Amino acid sequence: MFRIGEDLVALVTDSACDLSDAQLQRYDIRLVSLRIATTKGEWRDRAEIQPEKVYEMMQTELPKTSLPLPEDVTRLYRELREEGCTRILHIAMSSGLSGTYNMVRMLSGDAGIPVDVVDSQTLSCGLGLLVLDAAECLDGGMDVPSVIARVRKLRSRQLGTFVIRTLEYLRKGGRIGLVEGVVGSLLQIKPVIFVNADGVYQTLVKARGFTKAVDAMSAEFFRRYESDRVRVAIVHGNVPEEAEQLRQRFCESLDVAESFISPVSPALAIHTGLGLLGAIVQPCEM
Repeated sequence: MFRIGEDLVALVTDSACDLSDAQLQRYDIRLVSLRIATTKGEWRDRAEIQPEKVYEMMQTELPKTSLPLPEDVTRLYRELREEGCTRILHIAMSSGLSGTYNMVRMLSGDAGIPVDVVDSQTLSCGLGLLVLDAAECLDGGMDVPSVIARVRKLRSRQLGTFVIRTLEYLRKGGRIGLVEGVVGSLLQIKPVIFVNADGVYQTLVKARGFTKAVDAMSAEFFRRYESDRVRVAIVHGNVPEEAEQLRQRFCESLDVAESFISPVSPALAIHTGLGLLGAIVQPCEM
């Protein structure tokens, strides 16, 4: 937690942030888990199930995702209060892709302490990079309203995209957003999908074949951020070698202050499938 004036502030986010355990522990960032369910049981995202197990399940059954348990949220808030926390900043995944933000906002009124709930309008390491920046600002003594304003400004300049092998899982999961009409499956047209300003999926560019789509995605980043010093996160769906190659390409082409690679969380893997490659770039300064 962070001492800001007379307040002891806790930073909370969702398991969809795709930050590593080490990154979370560094700033004592607390996590609320989404849920994954199959006919064989139900698990808390990341806490009770890992991506490898989800990909294995998807060979025989498509798991479903659902919101965190309300009692998990209220329990976490209670535990934070008992630890001396006097204010909570909860940065949630996009309300355009999940009901988590709205649920947390309703539960926050019963926390017994002030809870600022922020809709990140993104997910995966897009959310993760915003949370990391918020943690660094809180650690430096910035007050919560200023942190929230900075998060929103950073989000307006952040770009998060990904390319997937098939749209089948997004379509089945109801997360297809504004992507549907641009794909010619017989021609192997692959959309580069991004999270738009409203926090839903949309097509940024498209190309024939997965490799050319990744190239088109990369070129868009290099054009947009050629004059900026940036933080880069590369996300992947169980293809770490390809992710490392993509990270190196970004580090060679941009002024990168920090970069890291993260597998997408189990809850996100269900909607994107095996083989996803994505990138999130966020300017260091505003």
